[in-house]
Amino acid sequence: MMLTKELAWNLVCEFVQDGGLRRHMQSVGKAMRHYAPQLGGDADYWEAVGLIHDFDWEIHPNLPDHPTKGAEILRGRGVDEATIRTVLSHYTAGTGVEREQPIDFALLACDEITGLMVAATLVRPNPDIRELTIPSLKKKWKDKRFAAGVDRAHVEGVTADFGRACFGGQLELWDHASHVLTAMQDAAEELGLAGSG
Repeated sequence: MMLTKELAWNLVCEFVQDGGLRRHMQSVGKAMRHYAPQLGGDADYWEAVGLIHDFDWEIHPNLPDHPTKGAEILRGRGVDEATIRTVLSHYTAGTGVEREQPIDFALLACDEITGLMVAATLVRPNPDIRELTIPSLKKKWKDKRFAAGVDRAHVEGVTADFGRACFGGQLELWDHASHVLTAMQDAAEELGLAGSG
């Protein structure tokens, strides 16, 4: 069964109660949707994959249980093996599943960087991601105490891998950040990041 956005969102609602984790998965989904047409992918499907990539984190909060045991749940729900392989590829060290397809590289590259953007939005007087800029993100990036859980070296590495695999090496970190930010800004209301005004 090919994963749909409806099925993906139903899985999120079933397994994820934390609003912040739901927003993370929605953010990754929106970033994936943004990249899909550039890389020959189906936007709805890529968004659905982004939506479910961490669906089992609350019940399997340890690596490599996540995403390995989550993959078993997906199989039990009839999700296709290509989707499951992509989900497994976002933690190669624990699953042994290498990134091969553009969707695999996009998923990992869009994963952690969204956390920086959410954090940078939520500390603003008016938490509206549409007012966030790349220069302000760069300042936050340099402050290692800010969003300390965002592994800067990891983000740089997976962005470079994404660039090499899908853009002929022509995707710099802040170009990638700009793409992800645009995708999230376009979905500000849905992500709950449209501010209080």
